[in-house]
Amino acid sequence: MLGAQRKDHLRTLLATEGRVVAKAVAAELGISEDSVRRDLRELAEAGECIRVYGGALPVPAADAPVAQRRAVATESKQRVARAAIALIRPGSTVILDGGTTALAMARMLPHDAELTVITPSPAVALAALEGSPARVVMVGGELTRHSAVTGGALAQEAVSRLSADVFFLGVTGIDRDHGLTTGRLDDAVTKRALAARSADVFVLGSSEKIGAVSRFPVLRLDEVSGVVVDPEDRSPSALEYCEPSPGGPILE
Repeated sequence: MLGAQRKDHLRTLLATEGRVVAKAVAAELGISEDSVRRDLRELAEAGECIRVYGGALPVPAADAPVAQRRAVATESKQRVARAAIALIRPGSTVILDGGTTALAMARMLPHDAELTVITPSPAVALAALEGSPARVVMVGGELTRHSAVTGGALAQEAVSRLSADVFFLGVTGIDRDHGLTTGRLDDAVTKRALAARSADVFVLGSSEKIGAVSRFPVLRLDEVSGVVVDPEDRSPSALEYCEPSPGGPILE
């Protein structure tokens, strides 16, 4: 079988089965596992899959650029945002991550002039400023085109001087085995830094993120206070996050 045919077969498995197990594909096609791993590596370098131990997974929909993500699971994100808003205590300091669910939260903030909102996202900052009397603080740094949030050395310096009661973390993958992941290395570094400066960390878990795995790890599940899932998502993959975890409550 030609290399192009093997890759087409791998793409089909990713689309229909949601995973590729290198050992199984090698046995099925009568080729070496090294050949399968090489094909998967090339597909991953082209952005067509995510390499994991033993094989590969599809690229999550949440890894798309921010402009495309606005149309993904919009109703689920609204429900997650409403559930997360209920966790905000009056007068607290809150970090809202970048992303479409955090943007929905910014538009739902309580009418609390004592609230402080910190964010690396200009869109989230503007929404918070326009929709609430909260004090709004922007994290400085270089603005990335893919996720439209600040990052880099300037952002790291700014984050090191901040502290917050709670961080609402946006990721692109939430998986029991692989933890919390995102599609960009700089974003992962900034998210970890923000989490380290926060007393509590809650993950925003809209439906398209549950069970997905992206390329770069952010935190383990036992390192966060909880995952806020869509209360109307009754799928098995979402329901498992409604059970208590070693790191804290998993919330609906």
